[in-house]
Amino acid sequence: MVQQITKGIKISVETNFEGTFYKNYKLHFAFGYQVTIENQGKDAVQLNSRKWTIYDALNNIEEVEGEGVIGQKPVIKPGESHTYSSGCLLTSPFGAMSGFYNMVNFATTKNFEVAIPKFHLSAPFAIN
Repeated sequence: MVQQITKGIKISVETNFEGTFYKNYKLHFAFGYQVTIENQGKDAVQLNSRKWTIYDALNNIEEVEGEGVIGQKPVIKPGESHTYSSGCLLTSPFGAMSGFYNMVNFATTKNFEVAIPKFHLSAPFAIN
């Protein structure tokens, strides 16, 4: 598990390898990840959007942006958390992801970024 705190918001990420499959005659490696967003601050916040950078061992880089997470824009009150699961496909058995969430503080109405710490994705059978 990796964790990081930015402006009172703690991000924790756990990953798992889901398996391999062929798509368009090419082998893909599927990874799942679970993110917990914990508000350790004193004001309620809302997650509005996210931006991910996905790296694989073949030097492919993909950027993914969008509103909310898995179709939600959670409001997280002080002392509460929001957990969701998602996944990604790589064309190699190793990779990594990092990024940030765009959030708004309800008390100040100011937007701010929360870093998503870089986490590694690796298929267990490929680890030496």
